[in-house]
Amino acid sequence: MNQVLREEKKFLIGIHDFLQASNRLEQVLIQDPHNGTHGYVIRSLYFDTPLDDDFMEKLDGTELLRKILLRIYDPGHNFAMLEMKQKEGDQQLKRSLRVSKAHAQRLQQGDYTPLLSYKEPFAAELYAYMHWKCYRPKTVVEYHRKAFIAKENKIRVTFDNQIAATESCFDLFSPHLNMNPVLDPFQVVLEVKFNGFLLNYIQGLINSIDKSELSVSKYYLARQNAYQTHL
Repeated sequence: MNQVLREEKKFLIGIHDFLQASNRLEQVLIQDPHNGTHGYVIRSLYFDTPLDDDFMEKLDGTELLRKILLRIYDPGHNFAMLEMKQKEGDQQLKRSLRVSKAHAQRLQQGDYTPLLSYKEPFAAELYAYMHWKCYRPKTVVEYHRKAFIAKENKIRVTFDNQIAATESCFDLFSPHLNMNPVLDPFQVVLEVKFNGFLLNYIQGLINSIDKSELSVSKYYLARQNAYQTHL
């Protein structure tokens, strides 16, 4: 089980600012080893309760927030990461457990018994919580990410765009999902994650970008579109 506690800031920026900032960060930070030339793809299956408690708490502005999701980086992989993110203000705790593809496929069908086969206490906690609250798959979200890393204070700067989602199929490993955009393709989500404080040169670069602070998650963007469609 991996555990990360850090502060997180989110901003919405334009594609031009993303390209400029990315070029500048390439000169001073370490690129994520998965970046390649154009970054990499992330696909997540989010779970929620029958009454969408996690989504509604975000909508209502509740201070303590939680999200549970399965995440993969390639539909051809034979594993997935099961994550729980808990957020209070700017502080976020992320815990994750690597599960096999076979177990992930059972989880996406609403069968959480495979979690009982893992020794980590986090797996038992997730099993009990997801059963108690009757969690079920809700939406799949996919996006492109370019990420940069600074070893000091575990700083991580990411740019996410081409964010799309579907609620018609929850097969996380399908090579062909019918995804619909949930954010303007010319807008990019900038996330800055760190422990303690940001280094001055990174803070200066962030301050130089024309941006607006973003308080919503990709899960919220995906479900918000669905809610508006059903109203």
